[in-house]
Amino acid sequence: MSELVKVAVDAMGGDNAPEEIVKGAVEAVKESSKVKIYLVGIEDRIKDELKKYNYPSQQVEIVNAAEVIETAEPPVMAIRKKKDSSIVKALQLVKEGTCDAYISAGSTGATLVGGQVIVGRLNGVERPPLAPLIPTEKGAALLIDCGANVDARSSHLVQFAKMGSVYMESIMGIKNPKVAIVNIGAEEDKGNALVKETFPLLRNCPDINFIGSIEARDIPAGYADVIVCEAFVGNVILKLYEGVGGTLIKKVKAGMMTSLRSKIGALLVKPALKETLKTFDLEQYGGAPLLGLKGLVVKTHGSSKAVEIKNSVLQCITFSEQKINDKIKEKITLENE
Repeated sequence: MSELVKVAVDAMGGDNAPEEIVKGAVEAVKESSKVKIYLVGIEDRIKDELKKYNYPSQQVEIVNAAEVIETAEPPVMAIRKKKDSSIVKALQLVKEGTCDAYISAGSTGATLVGGQVIVGRLNGVERPPLAPLIPTEKGAALLIDCGANVDARSSHLVQFAKMGSVYMESIMGIKNPKVAIVNIGAEEDKGNALVKETFPLLRNCPDINFIGSIEARDIPAGYADVIVCEAFVGNVILKLYEGVGGTLIKKVKAGMMTSLRSKIGALLVKPALKETLKTFDLEQYGGAPLLGLKGLVVKTHGSSKAVEIKNSVLQCITFSEQKINDKIKEKITLENE
């Protein structure tokens, strides 16, 4: 039997902790024998949740942490002061090599700060980006960066493109993924100073498949596999994506309930519609990895349910098996030579 992939899960992070977090962890170990999960948090509460399930107990271990970092707390101060928090202790498990990966639905700021300060960056990586998969007409695309580096430089965006290409090729199996930079037009002379400075650098990168600019309206059509931007733009795109998607689903459901005829029609199209909408469900892709660190750090939505936690754990297995960090180091090393 090959060595297990070990994942530290912040059991106290998010709106639905610890119930949904523990449930997702249990579902993950029941689905895969390749992983061992370390549930980090208030031991008694975790034990109470685990009592609800039958699962392979040798694949789950509890690590007690008496403190919880709340979402509203200043991240840097919280990481420094709450050494016995679930976030800090889970990240420490990755730093010391006990675990290969970390998952949290808790404070994004604390996870981003802790990932860099505790786990640390790979040599040569200037800024680690947060990179979620988003649904498109042609499958998933990687939005990089969506929240970690608001004031990025052109050299950072070039590294984002390279790390994103590695991720999409290795994790999603897309050969020679298409890379585009978010812009307000297709022309090279469009955009702000950062985009204008970055565009020629990306165009001259021999190890990425750069296709030019992409406007926000073209992202859902799947024109690019790796969508490069700084974090302010990326976060706006991600939140608008989520908001519009949720609103459209509500409107479709409401429209189907307006009359007897529409209700009959709804019953007829329900199976096909359910499958279609499933492809636009962000939960199926797991969390957003913070790429470029010495270990894998994954941030899931604060409202994550068990399915997203489970898929994030399975995502960690693939990340480890595909040796993504080694491939990123190789790309960045070539860049610096």
